[in-house]
Amino acid sequence: MSDFSVTNPEYGEFLAKLTHRVQSARMAAGRAVNRELVALYWDIGRDIVEKQRTQGWGNAVVERLGTDLRREFPGVTGFSADNLWRMRQFYLEGTGTEFLALFDSSAVGSFLEQLVPESEERRKSGILEQAVPERQVAAVRELMALVPWGHHVELLKKVKTPDARLFYLREIARFGWSRAVLLHQIKASTFERSLREKKTHNFELALPDDMADQAEEMLKSRYNLEFLGMKQRMRERDLEQRLIERVQQFILELGYGFCYIGRQYRLALGEKEYFVDLLFYHRFLKALVAVDLKVRGFEPEHAGKMDFYLNVLNEKERASDDRPSIGIILCAEKNDVEVEFALKSKTNPIGVAEYRLQDNLPAEFKGKLPTAKQLADVVRGALPGDK
Repeated sequence: MSDFSVTNPEYGEFLAKLTHRVQSARMAAGRAVNRELVALYWDIGRDIVEKQRTQGWGNAVVERLGTDLRREFPGVTGFSADNLWRMRQFYLEGTGTEFLALFDSSAVGSFLEQLVPESEERRKSGILEQAVPERQVAAVRELMALVPWGHHVELLKKVKTPDARLFYLREIARFGWSRAVLLHQIKASTFERSLREKKTHNFELALPDDMADQAEEMLKSRYNLEFLGMKQRMRERDLEQRLIERVQQFILELGYGFCYIGRQYRLALGEKEYFVDLLFYHRFLKALVAVDLKVRGFEPEHAGKMDFYLNVLNEKERASDDRPSIGIILCAEKNDVEVEFALKSKTNPIGVAEYRLQDNLPAEFKGKLPTAKQLADVVRGALPGDK
């Protein structure tokens, strides 16, 4: 038997595999614990509602229940009166008429299949064999169990309409948004923007149906780049540099799943070389995503350039198990009809989106803040030498 050595390449590979296995097991255990916890909170909320309805118990039961549960389970968090009220609200909003109406009975099966293809809980519960109202409630409960309790708390506090709540729940379940990403998306009014702003792309023509739907979810119609602190007039290289300096905030705005690869990413083709402004990899799409920055409006030739980049990326950079590369043209403004015609003949998936910079003072503050001259006068008047 040969002596063991940590420098042995096989040991390094063995350790890497075990590390990956441990991390996967811990993540799976965490998801299982979360599912059980959220299901428990749902059931507690349901039982409180039912006892109040059938026994006529008033609000005092919630306060007493919190005290007694904490005494029964010392050291276990989550049973404060405030959290019990949230569980009650959680159940009531999840089973509200408006929220359940969003779960069309004919779509429940495919909806759950899309979110949890191998759900053991769904097979055991026989959701699809239940009557429509019970089926809808069971589907809602299963969706809720896919989302961490801390996310539910934020949704209960900050999102008031059923359709907006369902939108964010589905996005969290599909893309694994962290709480920070969720809060950013709520603050950015992502749901409201998704309703009023049309997305422009050719994904349905260039991608398989399942990937086209995922790519459509990934793309926004407009990106909020106010965090850059830049005005509209700038060079493309300046915009690119500022985005890289604030790449963490930019990835938050792009959405969960984007992994940054590089800027001015070099593509060699024969004796020539070309450069992609920004290159990302999307973990859930399993595809390279090229971003081309334009400081002015969209022009049809921009689509041709991106189509060329994607051809080269697919040929030179895409891994054997990657899916087709996707392009995003980020521009100051666009005409949807022009974009539609420009993308018709392109075989690669390309999306075109606007970005917004805070280049003007919001209307509600106009005339209410001092001008630069007024501020300078005040500062000069406060200096000792000016008195």
